[in-house]
Amino acid sequence: MLRSLGQRSVTGSDEDPRVAELRAAVSRLRRELAALPAEFPDRGIAEDELAALAAMAVGGLPEIPRLRRSLLLVAGSIGSVSALATGLAAVRSAVELFGEPPRR
Repeated sequence: MLRSLGQRSVTGSDEDPRVAELRAAVSRLRRELAALPAEFPDRGIAEDELAALAAMAVGGLPEIPRLRRSLLLVAGSIGSVSALATGLAAVRSAVELFGEPPRR
């Protein structure tokens, strides 16, 4: 789906391919989390932050510091759930496509 940072998708839309990648990765992880029968203490935090990431992806070009904050919260809340490791790695990779936050 994503070939390089500078290319647009070939579907005819003007959507940034990084945003499309983020939306797909977040959607997949949300589905995996919803299908997971196990309860864990920070599941609500993961669900809330994944919803925030999904909203950022729908809203166009997201703010990099906010993306990274949400990623950290998701990783911290589900990081020990091995069944979600692949989906979490995909979200991390999608967030990294946006580059580093500006230096202070």
